[in-house]
Amino acid sequence: MSLNPAAPQPSRRRTVSLTVLIVLIVLVAGAAAGTTAVYYALHPRASGNAGGNSTVTVIDDLGRSVTVPLRPTRVVVLGPSIVDSLVLLGRRSAIVGVDCSSSAFGGILGDYTPAQVAAWNLSSRMCITAYPALYPPQILNLSPQLVLAASIVSESAMESFQATYGIPVVFLAPSTIGGITYDVQVLTTIFEPGPIGTHLVQQLQRTIQQATNFVANLTDNGTPLRSVLLTYYVVPSGGYAGYSTFGPGSFGQSLLDLSGGVNIAGGTDQGQYPSLSGSQVLSANPSAIVAGYGFGVTNSSYTAGPDWSSFPAVVHGNVSFVDVTYMTEADPTMVLWIPTLAALLYPGIPFA
Repeated sequence: MSLNPAAPQPSRRRTVSLTVLIVLIVLVAGAAAGTTAVYYALHPRASGNAGGNSTVTVIDDLGRSVTVPLRPTRVVVLGPSIVDSLVLLGRRSAIVGVDCSSSAFGGILGDYTPAQVAAWNLSSRMCITAYPALYPPQILNLSPQLVLAASIVSESAMESFQATYGIPVVFLAPSTIGGITYDVQVLTTIFEPGPIGTHLVQQLQRTIQQATNFVANLTDNGTPLRSVLLTYYVVPSGGYAGYSTFGPGSFGQSLLDLSGGVNIAGGTDQGQYPSLSGSQVLSANPSAIVAGYGFGVTNSSYTAGPDWSSFPAVVHGNVSFVDVTYMTEADPTMVLWIPTLAALLYPGIPFA
């Protein structure tokens, strides 16, 4: 299982677990602040119970009304994007378990980068096996008050878990850039982080608005928009050689829309996560390449890729290598990375 299901994968990279996350939950990427307003209309902001009770009812991203403990201190988080949100909200201490693949597929490093493991103080002792199948006893052994789940796990399996064991499950699976902001608001409702939560929501909303203005200014000023290959994985050789990228309706497409880039795979009929051959990239002739590294993929992996040295963007030095999680994990860090992506594509042009 990968973002390019036709390609054989000798080992389970982070992009494989990422595939489950992206292919199932990252469906449509919003391209403007207006998208946020539409998302809020479909998913009203959750409100707490009256009378000062110790629970709160929220509406998750599947439209489910879920009553959860207020300010829980023991939470299992199944999805790196949700961990990122809780860390930014100052609630890392509440996390007692995180998703991991089985040891055959890399364990915790199959789902989290070494930098994330270090920065977020994660350990293998926190592992909940989420791939290839969820193992509920591992969750129960941690005595959580709440499970927060992205779609790397089965919706039906988690609903069955909630019904069987009485532990509430909230799905946070944003389908738009604005939806990331909504999910942060859901978390602030549950955890009540105070000003830090208000500041993060405002920061996300401001970034989306600035991005919208940035692209409008490029157009108004007659600045030619740069064509871009945004790639998160490469198969250097063999029958499936090519560059995994983002098609229409993906978060990668949205990132390029919000940074003023023109996606060379934006019109593909290969779905949201196509793989482009070297000849296809040569034909599209992107003026810039942004390539993600991590989970076994390095800069050298790309330089060994098909026709790499022949790409004009490579010849002219218009290549940027970035942490792959910026383009593949639908969390606040993805939104806050948009100004950096814009700067990579248009150096010297102010974002705000």
